[in-house]
Amino acid sequence: MAKTNWAVDPTHSSIDFSVKHMMIANVKGSFHSFEAKVNADPEDLTTADVEFAIDVNSIDTRNGDRDAHLRSADFFDTEKYPKITFKSTRIASKGDGEYDVTGDLTIHGVTRSETFQVTFEGAGKDPWGNEKAGFSAKGKIKRSDYGLTYNAVLEAGGVLIGDEIKISLDIEGVKQA
Repeated sequence: MAKTNWAVDPTHSSIDFSVKHMMIANVKGSFHSFEAKVNADPEDLTTADVEFAIDVNSIDTRNGDRDAHLRSADFFDTEKYPKITFKSTRIASKGDGEYDVTGDLTIHGVTRSETFQVTFEGAGKDPWGNEKAGFSAKGKIKRSDYGLTYNAVLEAGGVLIGDEIKISLDIEGVKQA
């Protein structure tokens, strides 16, 4: 397959995360509004150009009060930093449709290089003749690396919110003409 432009199908794609709460449980959430520019041969991502932009205001942890707090200056400060962005800088094949995708991740005005493990899940035509390709990605970042340091010490020791954020993406792309 040749390198072509792909649009993300938001109805068949997701960006999810989880973080430790009180050092004993995981709280999960999603971002519902995002866009991407992908120019790639899905069967060989090593030459791909990938850009993501996430609308931080679309955060959803299934708790309105928590979501409002996450949008506040204590965390994402969406008034000043409404987007999370990622732009690939290097993609290395690990074989069998597995890749390490490294790029510049910008959160809360801070840009750092991060690597995500990406899997090409397959490609095919939908019932209407549109060519689709599927990808999944996983990675971990430290929120403190991006200036997201709000926390509270627990009476029994430890902290309310973990530093490590686990990220997972499931993306379905539609080949553009």
